[in-house]
Amino acid sequence: MDSVVSNSRGTDAIQRIIGISPWAEQVRRSIELVAVHQSSVLILGPSGTGKELIARAIHACSTRSARPFIPVDCAVTTGTLFASHMFGHVKGSFTGATSSTLGCFRAADTGTIFLDEIGEMELELQAKLLRVLQQRVVVPVGSHQELPVDVRVLAATNRDLASEVQEGRFREDLFYRLNVVAIRTIPLRERIEDVPVLAARYLAELAARHGMPMCTLSNASTDLLQQYTWPGNVRELENVLERAVMFSSGEQIDPDALSGLIVTGTGDELSPVGVLGQMAMAASRGIVSATPLPGVYRVEPKIMPAAPGVAPAAAAQPAAAQSEADLWPTLADVERLHLERTLTATMQNKSLAAKMLGIDRSVLRRKLQRYGLDDAVAEE
Repeated sequence: MDSVVSNSRGTDAIQRIIGISPWAEQVRRSIELVAVHQSSVLILGPSGTGKELIARAIHACSTRSARPFIPVDCAVTTGTLFASHMFGHVKGSFTGATSSTLGCFRAADTGTIFLDEIGEMELELQAKLLRVLQQRVVVPVGSHQELPVDVRVLAATNRDLASEVQEGRFREDLFYRLNVVAIRTIPLRERIEDVPVLAARYLAELAARHGMPMCTLSNASTDLLQQYTWPGNVRELENVLERAVMFSSGEQIDPDALSGLIVTGTGDELSPVGVLGQMAMAASRGIVSATPLPGVYRVEPKIMPAAPGVAPAAAAQPAAAQSEADLWPTLADVERLHLERTLTATMQNKSLAAKMLGIDRSVLRRKLQRYGLDDAVAEE
C-alpha cells in the first residue's frame, strides 16, 4: 500500500483533501485504504463538499492511476442517449451515427469510471447499468456483440439512497452493487476549523492559476467566515473568496470585501448581505459595470457632470461623499430603464421587444403597465 500511495500523483491528490478536522484526517486515511482494492465506492454527502475530489484521489492512489479517469454526470445522461453515451454505438446504428464511438465504459477500460449524481438516474436506465456492473460487458448500440470491460466504479450522490430505495425511486440491487464501501462527506459548517486552511489554499491557487493578486484574510474576516453556516459548502467558499479578491483594494481581505455572507446584526443574530450589497459598497467608490465574464464587474471612477457655471474640477465629486441610495438604483429602476431602451431600439415594436427580452408579449404588456409605459408606446 505504501508504494502505491507514495507515487507523486497519489500524494498530490491526497494533499488536495485539505483540512485539520478529524473528518479530513479520516477521509484521507480512508482513501489510502480503499484505493489499493478494486471494490466499488459510494461517496455520499451534500453538494459542494468535494465528492469528485475524493473520487479523483482514490483513482490517483490506485494501481489504475496511469489509466483513464472518466467522470459521467448521470443527471444529464438520460433517455435514448443513455446507451450510446455509456456503452457506445456502431456506425450507422441510428440517424446521425456517422462513426463508431467507444462510450464512457469502454473509454474507461482498465481505468476508473465516476458516476456522479447517481441518485438522479431514471429507473429504466438503472437496470441497464446494473447489468453492465454484474456482467462486466457492454453491448454498443447497433451491435449484438458483448465486449468485456475492466472498469472500477466510483459513484456519488447527495441523496439518501437508502430512503430512495424505500420510496421505490432507486433499485435495491443496484444500491448494494455500488455500496460496497461508503465514504461520507459532511457540510462545511460541521468542520468549521477547516475554513482558514481551505481559504489560504484557495487564495494561493487564485494567485497562481488566474494571475489574481495574492491576498490574505484579516483576523476579522477569518472570524466572519467561521461564523457563517455555508449552505453552499466548500464550493460557496471558493466563490466568495474569488469575489473578495476582485473587490479588495489591498492585499488583505477585510469583512467589507466579502459578499454573499451573513455579516451584520446585533449580538449573535446576523443578517445577510449579498452580492448586490457588496457591489453597492464598490459603487460608493465608482460605477459598477458588467464585463464579458459572468459574475465579474468593473468599478470605474464616477465623474459627475459639470453644472452650468461650475468648473469641471469642482464637479468631480467623490462618490463616497454622496448617499448610497443616490448611487445604487433599485431593481425596479433598472428594469424600467431596460424596458425603455429596448422599446427605443425596436422603434416601439412590442413583439420584437418581447423577443429580444426573452419574455412573452403578455408579460411585456403587464410590465409596461406597471411602470406606466404602456400609454406612451404606440402599437406596431
